[in-house]
Amino acid sequence: MKSYQFEEYGAPLVENTGDAPEPVGDEVLMDVTACGVCHSDIHIWEGHFDLGGGKKLDIRGGRELPFTLGHEIVGTVKAVGDNVTDVKVGDKRVVYPWIGCGQCAICASGEEQLCSRPRQLGVDVAGGYSDTLIVPHARYLLDYGALPKELACTYTCSGLTAYSALQKAKSRADGGKLLVLGAGGVGLAAMAIARSVTDAEIYVADIDPAKREAGIKAGAVGAIDPSDPAAFKTFMGMTGGGVNATIDFVGAESSAAFGVKVLAKGGKLVIVGLFGGSFTLPLPMFPIKAISVQGSYVGNLREMRELMDLAKSGKLNELAITPRPMKEAYHTLEDLRAGKIVGRVVLQS
Repeated sequence: MKSYQFEEYGAPLVENTGDAPEPVGDEVLMDVTACGVCHSDIHIWEGHFDLGGGKKLDIRGGRELPFTLGHEIVGTVKAVGDNVTDVKVGDKRVVYPWIGCGQCAICASGEEQLCSRPRQLGVDVAGGYSDTLIVPHARYLLDYGALPKELACTYTCSGLTAYSALQKAKSRADGGKLLVLGAGGVGLAAMAIARSVTDAEIYVADIDPAKREAGIKAGAVGAIDPSDPAAFKTFMGMTGGGVNATIDFVGAESSAAFGVKVLAKGGKLVIVGLFGGSFTLPLPMFPIKAISVQGSYVGNLREMRELMDLAKSGKLNELAITPRPMKEAYHTLEDLRAGKIVGRVVLQS
């Protein structure tokens, strides 16, 4: 078994080898064939989230080092525990990684991605920057049909995150205007999925001209640089008075501030990104504009199944994907942190 792990938070990933685990009971052992690289991998690797004002949220607790990142996972079933009947050796599956304790009220409600005692793959327990992986139950394995494995794995995080956020914005966006704030990997995934979820007129905002261009190519009717001093006035003119919903895939102080400022009355801001910082708004503005703000964290297993059905039906637009060998995991994290990547990078075993 070969894995690419960090032995200290923020340290370069190193290649470690060891014996592959044996699945027992409900467990399934997967041969990992592809694993996407995500911005949240950077936060886990660094061990904190930026809260703004010089404050950081320490997320180093409860994770054994060395640790294997990677939660956008596709693989082939290599072995199964004695209780497993839903999959067999040789089956090709995409892995739902947002696994909870399975016992609390949150898990029972079907929202186990919000469990307070999570067992999320590549977040709390070993993930897919490896050639093998243990999945605790076959229900987390989904058939991806004839989809390319490099595309299928992106649906488990960037795709699912985008899909769930679009569902939250849908009631306000339908028949109106939607702003996708941040045209990175998840924002472009939202552009690829949006036409299957909402009939809204879609705009894109990003400080990077290459990403704005990518958003236009993905179907946005207009693009804006939110850092431009004239951005608010320009965008309000472009949209005829603002948008009905904003999805902030950046999650920075400046992005959230712009996203809520351009909302029309009755609008909704959905915050997805984890860049960090703080966000303030005078309290009277909430009732005066009748706006709402909601956070969105990945998505549940039901939404994952819905998304995979859409993908297998051919209803989703293509997503720009760059394959790299698994051994380049560390350099890919560095490139992603430096903002050098447009679209998604997928590591291949």
